[in-house]
Amino acid sequence: MYRDLQQFIKALDAAGELRYIDARVSPHLEITEIVDRVSKAHGKALLFRNVEGSDYPVLINAMGSFKRMCMALGVESLDDIGEEIADYLDFSNYLSISKLIKSVPRLLRLLNIFPVKSRLKGECQQVIEKDVNLETLPVLKCWPEDAGRFITLPLVFTKDLKTRQQNVGMYRMQILDKTSTAMHWHKHKDGSEIYRAYKENKLKMPVSVALGCDPAITYAATAPLPKGIDEMMFAGWLRKSRVKMVKCITNDIYVPANAEIVLEGYVDPEEDLVLEGPFGDHTGYYSLADYYPKFHVTCITHKKNAVYPATVVGKPPMEDCYMAKATERIFLPFLKIQMPELVDLNLPLEGVFHNCAIVSVDNRYPGCARKIMNCIWGIGQMMYTKLIVVVDRTVNVQNLAEVRDAVLRNVCGAESLVISEGPLDALDHSSNRALYGSRLGMDATNASHVPGSNLTETYRIIPIHKEKPWHGRETLEEAMKQYRDKFYIVVDDGVDPEDLSTVMWKVFNNIDAKRDMIIFDNKIGIDATKKWKEEGLTRDWPNDIVMTDAVKQLVTERWDEYGID
Repeated sequence: MYRDLQQFIKALDAAGELRYIDARVSPHLEITEIVDRVSKAHGKALLFRNVEGSDYPVLINAMGSFKRMCMALGVESLDDIGEEIADYLDFSNYLSISKLIKSVPRLLRLLNIFPVKSRLKGECQQVIEKDVNLETLPVLKCWPEDAGRFITLPLVFTKDLKTRQQNVGMYRMQILDKTSTAMHWHKHKDGSEIYRAYKENKLKMPVSVALGCDPAITYAATAPLPKGIDEMMFAGWLRKSRVKMVKCITNDIYVPANAEIVLEGYVDPEEDLVLEGPFGDHTGYYSLADYYPKFHVTCITHKKNAVYPATVVGKPPMEDCYMAKATERIFLPFLKIQMPELVDLNLPLEGVFHNCAIVSVDNRYPGCARKIMNCIWGIGQMMYTKLIVVVDRTVNVQNLAEVRDAVLRNVCGAESLVISEGPLDALDHSSNRALYGSRLGMDATNASHVPGSNLTETYRIIPIHKEKPWHGRETLEEAMKQYRDKFYIVVDDGVDPEDLSTVMWKVFNNIDAKRDMIIFDNKIGIDATKKWKEEGLTRDWPNDIVMTDAVKQLVTERWDEYGID
């Protein structure tokens, strides 16, 4: 595995997976437009070596493909990690002397999970800057309506006030001024829970942010681990070597010694919250502005030749989609323990992490599909899943054509559907109120098939120019009376009905099942248009993320200068 981020950069270069860009570029929108084009074309990682306003090079899209995600975690296939975990969890491997002996190498690997705390300074502390100026960092303004510049790949280290155990998560950080940022802690996240304890005790909360660790550490910070499991232990297992941690200069937080840059400081819970956002998010929409804690940076440390890491999120596919696919494959064995009927899982890119899960099951008994749906909604961060599609084990969930055919063949009217109300992700914009709404389960197993239906196993996509509240619903009602298709989807007129990827992205993002579905004569209608306040919303509907025409033209004119294939 890789000692640090710069060793990973060398490995990417040797594998032909990296492009160096020496043309002078702006961190204000221009880098985003370049990266967005490269991501949509399934292109390479990019290292910008001449960024306006900063001496730091910018690495971006480093894990933005299946190949590079596998390189990051040191495997040939993401399934390899899941299979290794399944072997650990299979207790039959330890029930005889011969099997136990064969398991010794696997068990010895567990020695790597415990991080090492060093009393010496780390490489991340080769340069110490107590005269803090965040403007020296090449922090990106990603999208036109962003409230400012955002650090998009931070590893935010905090310490539980009671247990003194450290936690790390990835929370975007908006630059407020030279010495402070907003800290985007969602209510459901561990960082927010730790913050509340400091607030209750009226204590300042030490926080340190590592930028640019080796890729296993960066991925581990995003992993949905059970509460109380140290992410650095998981990183040590992934990288097959213990993570070396060093104490920060100005607070009592330990950070990875191999980080490129570290921001040290604190959050004062007694301070007023600050307005953060909007921000062009991984949903493909702008997340709305809201109030979050303020992070004061008291010290910056870094390597002498540090590289600044960044990522750009937006309409899929983007780099974060491949990190989500890694999570899908790695954590599948844990899900199978809790749901023995589960065969496979697909979190499609259009579902942007939490909006869609397709699962295949061993359909052993009546109601199996519904049992699986409720289990998924009861497990950790999967409680946010807006749509769950359940198919039989004979259907390959990774083949969306097979899934489509199963849905068209087996789903018919209300008998095939489950609507569940509950918590939603903070980034969900489609429910009438924040953090709470309805989720949809769709039983597409053979058991749900309704014989003798006079409907055709087809779907109809209808673009409309929305002119009034409930226009989408009215359009559905008219079409469902007129035609014999099983499914009807209404989208806004800017959506190409032939572009099924975008259509499904709109469906996954834009519906609240209880509000936006119609069932008539066993036909199912879905209103995936933007919603108006008059349709029940208690907050603004965000805009789609779109780059300005001026920046698009600039990048097109300069494309040859960048030297990208």
